[in-house]
Amino acid sequence: MSTYKDSGVDIDAGDRAVELMKASIAKATRPEVQGGIGGFAGLFDASALKNYKKPLLATSTDGVGTKTEIARLMGKYDTIGEDLVAMVVDDLVVCGAEPLFMTDYIAVGKVIPERIAEIVGGIARGCIKANTALIGGETAEHPGLLKEDEFDIAGAATGVVDADKQLESHRVKAGDAIIAMPASGFHANGYSLVRHILATQKLDLNKTYEGLTKSLGEILLTPTEIYTLDCLALIRAQQENLRTFSHITGGGLADNTARVIPDGLIAKYDRSTWALPAEMDFMAKIAGVPQPDLERTWNVGIGMVAIVDPAIADLTIRSLAARGMNAWVAGSIHAQNGPGAAALEGNYRTR
Repeated sequence: MSTYKDSGVDIDAGDRAVELMKASIAKATRPEVQGGIGGFAGLFDASALKNYKKPLLATSTDGVGTKTEIARLMGKYDTIGEDLVAMVVDDLVVCGAEPLFMTDYIAVGKVIPERIAEIVGGIARGCIKANTALIGGETAEHPGLLKEDEFDIAGAATGVVDADKQLESHRVKAGDAIIAMPASGFHANGYSLVRHILATQKLDLNKTYEGLTKSLGEILLTPTEIYTLDCLALIRAQQENLRTFSHITGGGLADNTARVIPDGLIAKYDRSTWALPAEMDFMAKIAGVPQPDLERTWNVGIGMVAIVDPAIADLTIRSLAARGMNAWVAGSIHAQNGPGAAALEGNYRTR
């Protein structure tokens, strides 16, 4: 006789995981959420969209890549969910959209209820930070495809923006100021290079190396900063003079900024306005990572960029400071011939 459990799938463990995550999910909600978890679909009351002149729904989906492997090696699963939320909702806010709700997908080699609850607990905390409802998800057990302690996570979110308030590249003008918001670390990009360095340099995740304030593993698992509410606050306060945002993810600072720069303009960053984060400086030096490769792989210390009319640059920085975000002017927009582009100039400030 063969049972589903014999094949490696434990339905009872899955049910236990759902019970353990209910408390966390209950906190990650909004008034528009209808019903609870456990159904076949999450429900969100969209009647509030009638208050928009022309509501545009925005959607984004993402994962956290191979950062999951660092979580597995460290046996720490309670932060990786925040990374997932950040990677998804901060893509939405770039166009001016307010994220409304999110769903997640977790694939594991073996369902360990407590571990699933930790992952979902992190997702719920991220959703709370972004005022986004977590209205559903799926946990799938994949015995034979994943080892018992291996896992992967992905998520998708939906937001809304009024058509006449959408932030787009055509709003960017020569002379505009580039406001940089600091990253909290590597975020969730470039971990294939990180893991390559860990392996080739035989680094110990539990060791605190010279120049670092925490163990390497703790630093690598620092959750991705969630900028959603900071960006939405700027939109509400400075809609007319705020041009657009750029979320700095895979591809680095220049490539992601170039995505929101129209033809005939270039975004020029002055490296001397900030210092390369200690952890990135350490990893680059110990492995001999060339600067161009470093800057196309990691965020180099900037996680989100706001492009604004120069007249409100100081006000933007003060507004973000009041919210606990220490932003700064990192560059400006200039005219040039050809397609929109971005470049980094000068040398990083010495720490």
